[in-house]
Amino acid sequence: MESLASLVGSPWIYAVVTLSVLLDVFLPVLPSGVLVITAATAAAAGTATDVPDILVLTLCAATASVLGDLVAYRLAWRGGPRLDRAIARSRRLSSAQLRLGAALARGGGALVVLARFAPAGRSVVSLGAGAARHRPRDFLPWSALAGLCWAVYSVALGYFGAHWLGATWLATAVSVGALFAAGAGAAYLMRRPHPTEAS
Repeated sequence: MESLASLVGSPWIYAVVTLSVLLDVFLPVLPSGVLVITAATAAAAGTATDVPDILVLTLCAATASVLGDLVAYRLAWRGGPRLDRAIARSRRLSSAQLRLGAALARGGGALVVLARFAPAGRSVVSLGAGAARHRPRDFLPWSALAGLCWAVYSVALGYFGAHWLGATWLATAVSVGALFAAGAGAAYLMRRPHPTEAS
């Protein structure tokens, strides 16, 4: 924790967080959420005592989330028949693409926000929206809201967890557990059929 705390006190933590969050849309195994929580926990320990440090951490995570979504969306948009065939072979991607299309057609993008918390949900939704060529104005505002909600939630877990439980690995573990619980809940809600789908 001390070595991470010293990293949080330097500008490098922002670059590491930004890169990790940006890339995990392509590599969902990257522990970007764990990194954000750990950095916020270390910041609460006193290395970065000023509130702007937490705000900058939140801004970096949210901005990187939206930029990663945008890159995945644009790559999928230009992917052509090869990507279409790859999506058709994946039941998960095909199902998400259909559900996302229905959600955006109804004028609601809550699915985009929900997917940001689900494991690999961000990847599925961003690639699915681009491959289906949904209009940017229908997808990107929801992506921005999703990135902001996820960043605020993750930073708050680490920061307030450290204040309530102390800046220890236990606080980090509890906060990460809460992030995983939110992800499991989001995945469950995404799998539930919409009333119009059930009828």
